[in-house]
Amino acid sequence: MIRKLFWDDPYATRLDTRIAAVDGPDVRLEETILYAFSGGQESDTGTIGGRRLVSARKDGRDIVYTLAGDHGLAPGDAVTIEVDWPRRYRLMRLHFAAELVLELAYRRLGPVEKIGAHIAETKSRIDFRLDRSIGPDLPALLAEAEALIAADHAILSRFSDEENQRRTWEIDGFARVACGGTHLRRTGEVGAIRLRRDNIGKGKERIEIYLAD
Repeated sequence: MIRKLFWDDPYATRLDTRIAAVDGPDVRLEETILYAFSGGQESDTGTIGGRRLVSARKDGRDIVYTLAGDHGLAPGDAVTIEVDWPRRYRLMRLHFAAELVLELAYRRLGPVEKIGAHIAETKSRIDFRLDRSIGPDLPALLAEAEALIAADHAILSRFSDEENQRRTWEIDGFARVACGGTHLRRTGEVGAIRLRRDNIGKGKERIEIYLAD
């Protein structure tokens, strides 16, 4: 099983490792710092052995990486992995901004069902089942999120169940939440954000989150 070092250090951008298996354009690695789509967070981009990464997908507890062209790699080959850091860092910031807004929305809206989420490089979104506009709640949600960001709280990420690869993030005194994404060290790294409401169908509401920069 691949060692997922993006949990140990989500700020690592370069890693020397080896190819574990090859199947046409697909490769598996002994260890990795390249995150694969999960929990709504998009996959990283970058290179493996200088070859462009086309896609990354989970396969049970393993990760399969698809490379561009005829990569010519074989099991046992030494390779250097490089992460597209500007993209990864924006994903981390937008991911945690969405996590904060979601927890605050649960507290403000009461029993509400989250029906979807997506974290991309340009924005993140959270979808709810709700029979009224969420628009009037946005100013308060934004103010509460901004206060948590400005307080620059430490964010603790760790395993809740290492055997089954279940992880949590925690802000002392605020929340402890199950999530296996890549997380920031401190809330202040999120920076300034903007919120936007979108109605995506009858009984459905969406909050879009943007970085102000």
